Amino acid sequence: MRYMVVERFTHGPGPVYERFAERGRMAPPGLRYVESWIDERLDRCFQVMETDDPALFDEWTAAWSDLATFEIVPVITSAEAAVRAAPGS
Repeated sequence: MRYMVVERFTHGPGPVYERFAERGRMAPPGLRYVESWIDERLDRCFQVMETDDPALFDEWTAAWSDLATFEIVPVITSAEAAVRAAPGS
């Protein structure tokens, strides 16, 4: 399953990038990073991640909870949504 993760930096981007440079993403095995984007103000990161076990987000977000807050939303592709929304589905 894919998830959109909205990460809001609570102390600015500097501490997040410093920790990332030192320790990496720190995602547990089974939680896979796909791609990310940062808003122009450097306040938020939008990440697509994949996992079959959403409980893995607890471990990952705990490692960053002093520097960011997280909103984790299960997502599907536009093509999948079109199939679900089609009449008779």
